[in-house]
Amino acid sequence: MRFLIVALLVGIGVVDSLSSATAQVSQYPFCIQGVDNPGWSGCSFNTIQECQASASGTESECLSNPWYRADASAPAPSAPYGAPIGSNDPLPVGPPPE
Repeated sequence: MRFLIVALLVGIGVVDSLSSATAQVSQYPFCIQGVDNPGWSGCSFNTIQECQASASGTESECLSNPWYRADASAPAPSAPYGAPIGSNDPLPVGPPPE
């Protein structure tokens, strides 16, 4: 009986740590990957330009964060699809609208 209770508590701890790790990864839309940032550990960029500036001169690349979910209250993109993108506008992420 004690073993069952200990196993249950350990299982709850593992599930909790996995869910908090996923939540941490999804905070930012862009990630840097390379020797210094293996896997999805470098997801800390709001724009692709920020990520590219950090990756410049290194053996790293910038990727869209597959776990990122934009908040429902997030502002809409500043330009409609097909309009020119300004130098400070975020780059669109994902496939074009149909």
